[in-house]
Amino acid sequence: MLFFYYLEMKKMFNSHYNACRLLLLFVVFALAACNRTTTYKIGVSQCGTGQWREKVNSEMLAAQHLYDENVKVSIACSYDNTNRQIEQIDSLVASGIDLLVVAPNEVEPLTGAIERAWKKGIPVVYFDRRAATEHYTAFIGGSNREAGKTMGYYALSLARDIPRNGRNLFVVEICGAMSTSPASERHDGFAASLKGMEGIDYVYRDAKWSSDEACRIVEEYINAGRTPDIVFCHNDGMATGVYKAVVETGTEGSVKILGVDGLPDEGIEYVKLGHQVGTYVYPTHGEEIVKLSLDILTKQPYERNKYLSGMLVMPANVDMIEMNSRQLISANNHLVTVQNKLEEYFGLYNSQQKILIGSFITIFLLFIAVFMILRAYMQTRKTIRQRQTMNEEQAIFYTDASVRKMHDIFNAPDEDLPPARSQDMIFAEQLNDAIREKMSNPNLKIDELGEQMGLGRVQLYRKVKAITGQSPVELLRQMRLQRAYALLTSTTKTISEIAFEVGFNTPGYFSKCFKEQYGKLPMDLRKE
Repeated sequence: MLFFYYLEMKKMFNSHYNACRLLLLFVVFALAACNRTTTYKIGVSQCGTGQWREKVNSEMLAAQHLYDENVKVSIACSYDNTNRQIEQIDSLVASGIDLLVVAPNEVEPLTGAIERAWKKGIPVVYFDRRAATEHYTAFIGGSNREAGKTMGYYALSLARDIPRNGRNLFVVEICGAMSTSPASERHDGFAASLKGMEGIDYVYRDAKWSSDEACRIVEEYINAGRTPDIVFCHNDGMATGVYKAVVETGTEGSVKILGVDGLPDEGIEYVKLGHQVGTYVYPTHGEEIVKLSLDILTKQPYERNKYLSGMLVMPANVDMIEMNSRQLISANNHLVTVQNKLEEYFGLYNSQQKILIGSFITIFLLFIAVFMILRAYMQTRKTIRQRQTMNEEQAIFYTDASVRKMHDIFNAPDEDLPPARSQDMIFAEQLNDAIREKMSNPNLKIDELGEQMGLGRVQLYRKVKAITGQSPVELLRQMRLQRAYALLTSTTKTISEIAFEVGFNTPGYFSKCFKEQYGKLPMDLRKE
């Protein structure tokens, strides 16, 4: 083997090109010799996006350096497309991952891809959702049955305070896609808690995780004269659709809305605002996923089915839970920042042995540099001589008056050139256009803006914060209010029309935000 490298080096010294090849070979060989530690590669296949899944992804990335072992987490998202997720799983397996974490988009269709990974000896961890195969190593996630059951018992406690006036209470369950395990399990838990209860009319409808479909279903019941007393939605996104329906039909306050997920900027905020009477904090704990994966890879004991605890959020405890949730998210973002810094340093030197190897490489690079400088000096002298010859020819060319006129035709004056713009200015203009295009959507997620700008949620937050001093949520709300101010002073549209046009679900909430921003209500501004 050493004789082979000796012959290879001897050949490479014959030219400048071969010297570069020798340098590359030497560096690769040296780094390979010192990089003996094992790095476990964990591939993650997410079924979709949204704040809840982005939070999980952020926690997994932050946990890469929390444990003793070297871990590299790679995350792929199928955006709710089952065929794309099948391709991504096969691609992750082909890339050489040591373990696969998967949240299946659907129960049945993902079976083949998961079993192919299993047959290749790759451990499979189900997260949050399951597929229709028992060929998996472990499951981790919240108990969807427990979430449904908890919200069912809470619904029964709310029912005791609703006047019946000789009628049965009407309870509606808005389900996610029943082809997914979370939807079917949450339905099982909720239905079980209501089973056998007298005086309650209970129905469930499949809205396929769509906020618009949830809105349509509830409007259908209200317009038919059957206003629900309680509506339980399988996530807070669909709960916003139900709230929109009760506002538009004038039944706000008479319908009690429940949801699941309990994120600070979604469900918890909706409970604070009074749009919902409750939500369920469905746990994320991405660091637990990484810990379970490492236990499997390092042959440590682990639970095959690990259920994470959730929490019921009500008006009575919402302030405390919101404060704790925001503190945890802030701490996790700090961990991600620290992790990025660590990766930069670990990428250069992983041990004292690498420092020693780096010293030898530096000496070798200096030797190559001297050789390159001498060669560059000779090449520069040659280039100078060629340039002098070209300058002489060019001088002759431009002394000809007719040629000079033709030359002036192609020389544009400086004032006709477009002004230079910074990258931050270009980004701000693009973000401004994106927000103005989508601000009328009351369910607009910051993730959608980030996807349009080609940035992740954390990257978008940092970029917007650095440029404007505001978070993306604060900037979106400010631009909506500025647009509303312009419409109030330049059109005859009603306040309700303007509120919906700029993306607020209710005129009341719009008026509250407007007064906080400008110190006066929209009606007061219009009177002025």
